[in-house]
Amino acid sequence: MALINIIPILVLVITLFASASANFYQDMDITWGDGRAKILNNGELLTLSLDKASGSGFQSRNEFLFGKIDMQSPETQPELQGKGNREQQFYLWFDPTTDFHTYSILWNPHRIIFSVDDTPIREYKNPDSVGVAYPKNQAMRIYSSLWNADDWATRGGLVKTDWSHAPFTASYRNFVANACVWSSGSSSCTNDPSANAWLNAELDKTTQERLKWVQQNYMIYNYCSDSKRFPQGFPPECTINTTA
Repeated sequence: MALINIIPILVLVITLFASASANFYQDMDITWGDGRAKILNNGELLTLSLDKASGSGFQSRNEFLFGKIDMQSPETQPELQGKGNREQQFYLWFDPTTDFHTYSILWNPHRIIFSVDDTPIREYKNPDSVGVAYPKNQAMRIYSSLWNADDWATRGGLVKTDWSHAPFTASYRNFVANACVWSSGSSSCTNDPSANAWLNAELDKTTQERLKWVQQNYMIYNYCSDSKRFPQGFPPECTINTTA
């Protein structure tokens, strides 16, 4: 199991999707951090840094509507999905700081699936049927940031940052993306289902069992189980996004 005692509160917020290119100079803009974010190795590597004064972040130049992206990174424990009031938190089943691992997001009109090394850890199904909005009409960029979130991310802020180990660094490489670029009101994707198989992708029986295994053994927080946070009842989408 991965350890979080040294750098427990680094939060990596990844919000949909990158273009199908491996050069950060071409595809990404550094948006903040006062020099703490860097593009290296002729555009093949991007790093974000966090110290006590500030973190850093970047965003994609293009906008996208649906896609699948894989990205490699050696990280501390990521709080996947960020502070969007829909968060789940995990202790991964390996030490993610020792090597690059592949973090993936698949986003289509029916669901969003988060995976680590091809193992699904979260599925967020389209909750339109229970009256909750789903991102299916508005194009998005990728935003990634490294920032201090020890006021909420580490079990409600119980564990604080040990700044003696700063600066903390997150590294990114090997973007492999299939995504619909959105420009001037139209998508780059065709209507051919075989060309964009991920548009209708879903978990099969094997990956459903793998997801259940991860959530039963490595999920440490799920907003859909937090009765103190939601004393009047859980959000409606919890009824369709609960793993048995």
